[in-house]
Amino acid sequence: MLHATKGIVLRTVKYGDTSIITTVYTELFGIQSYLVKGVRQSTRTSAGKASYFQPSALLDMEVYHNELKQLQFVKEYRWSYLYEGVLTDVVKHAVAMYMIEMLQHSLKQPEANPELFYLIEDSLKQLDKGNEALTANLPLYFVLHLAAELGFKPQGNYTSATPVFDLQEGIFVAEIPLHPYYLEGLLAETTSQLTELQFYNQLENIKLNRTIRRSLLESYQTYMALHIADFGELKTLAILQEILS
Repeated sequence: MLHATKGIVLRTVKYGDTSIITTVYTELFGIQSYLVKGVRQSTRTSAGKASYFQPSALLDMEVYHNELKQLQFVKEYRWSYLYEGVLTDVVKHAVAMYMIEMLQHSLKQPEANPELFYLIEDSLKQLDKGNEALTANLPLYFVLHLAAELGFKPQGNYTSATPVFDLQEGIFVAEIPLHPYYLEGLLAETTSQLTELQFYNQLENIKLNRTIRRSLLESYQTYMALHIADFGELKTLAILQEILS
């Protein structure tokens, strides 16, 4: 059957001489793989069409969907949102690629999750429009809220009674655990603050130095790896740590 759905491109590889296979997180069907024919032809009608399927692209799509098949087909596609900064600004592009790789490592099942789709879509749009402070803090916000949508939201919050965040158990606790996977002090306090934010523009008010931000990015990768089997390491993490101030 033919369906209209929004999609967020996660990965694209060449297929044959003129086509591609693209992995897309869709609003209706979750993560899906699509064959898109002829977009790499050097003809007037095909020129530039492959650019629609670069990672992080936000698309409106008409797709054929058969639950019995692993590879689906795209009939029509167009921009759902045209970026102003993500594809041209070095820092914003690095943040977007980090978010996309985080999704590549985190999304293991094809089931649809509209709330997760909206989180990804909104985060990419906010990144595109956001100022320097929002851009720098968005990766931290995104990972914690992605974890919440995947079922392991950090529980509790930072208080004088619970000043330690146990990464393995995903909860704020009173004492340092026996294992090495925990945050304390400013790292734990910032984590609590990020989980409680309701609006993206509140990210502009969180002041972090480069050392704290690097430590949090590393810790949140550990957090995801502790809760997702075969998560692996992110290639974009080192790039992001290097360019964020």
